[in-house]
Amino acid sequence: MTVRTGNRVTISVIAAEAGVSVSTVSKVLNGRSDVSAETRDRIQRLVDLHRYRRRQGRRRRGGIVDLVLNELDSLWSVEIIRGAEQALHAAGMSMVLSAVHNRSADTGEWLEQMAARRSDGAILVVSDLTPRQRLKLVSMGVPFVLVDPVGTADAGVPTIGATNWAGATAATEYLIRLGHRRIAHLAGPRNLLCSRARADGFRAAMEEADIPVRDGWLRFGEFNDVSGRAETHALFDAAATALEPPPTALFAASDLQAFGAYAALRERGLSIPRDVSVVGFDDLSVTRWSGPPLTTVRQPLQEMAAMAARTLLRLVDGEEVDLPRVELSTQLVERASTARPA
Repeated sequence: MTVRTGNRVTISVIAAEAGVSVSTVSKVLNGRSDVSAETRDRIQRLVDLHRYRRRQGRRRRGGIVDLVLNELDSLWSVEIIRGAEQALHAAGMSMVLSAVHNRSADTGEWLEQMAARRSDGAILVVSDLTPRQRLKLVSMGVPFVLVDPVGTADAGVPTIGATNWAGATAATEYLIRLGHRRIAHLAGPRNLLCSRARADGFRAAMEEADIPVRDGWLRFGEFNDVSGRAETHALFDAAATALEPPPTALFAASDLQAFGAYAALRERGLSIPRDVSVVGFDDLSVTRWSGPPLTTVRQPLQEMAAMAARTLLRLVDGEEVDLPRVELSTQLVERASTARPA
């Protein structure tokens, strides 16, 4: 069944029917040569069949963009909100916040509310967009952009992320250069693509240095301080039970997990970084004021959100996005929470 926006077939529909990505259809429409003749002919037949015409610009409906997050009360979310709001404000657009807390009922309610207020588009942050939800957005003619999606997004969906694998590799290599060999990783949720990428980066750096990852020293949890504290205690309890030396360094997949590790280490009478070095991931604004200031991997959260907003506005105005997946660079920021092992 062909899905139309009003009376108009969208480029996403043509891409789906042709079995290619939106960017491939865009290349054909733009006259690019890097598409095979067979694929080009198949796309052109569909373009002619549906009488597709590129938009010359789109009248914005309500001047509103929906920003949808799993939660609104974390420091991580604050950075995302700030970046998106600044970019949308500069474009004269308003922003509506929604929190779905990974509940499908909330997601359905948000979609209905968005339709009622005639939103121009949506930025979905750490979201698991189901085929049914995507079809609903397409049928409403509402463009959308994903930020750090739960899984691998469809090829034609604009997605903004960060170089998670490279950032995790850099953090682990840094600890190894300091002389650490007993390194543990407090990973994020196993179902999140960014968590798996950071865990893979940790493993890759350890393997490259010929350092085995010990059993139980890569622990998937949640991106919060409660999880970081609990997993740190579990690590050190297991080492004590086995009468083995504990880790001398912890690489946490988020700054909040690192702060949870801070609490657990202090409760065990350990000093940071004299006894245990700690590295986080995100570079939230509070990391420089923590005690000690946290070494971390800077993830450009505000820039990611601002780019998502600008990309969405291009879609709203009828442009096609040739590069649907963009990853912004991460950077290791050295502070006082790391040192050579005693």
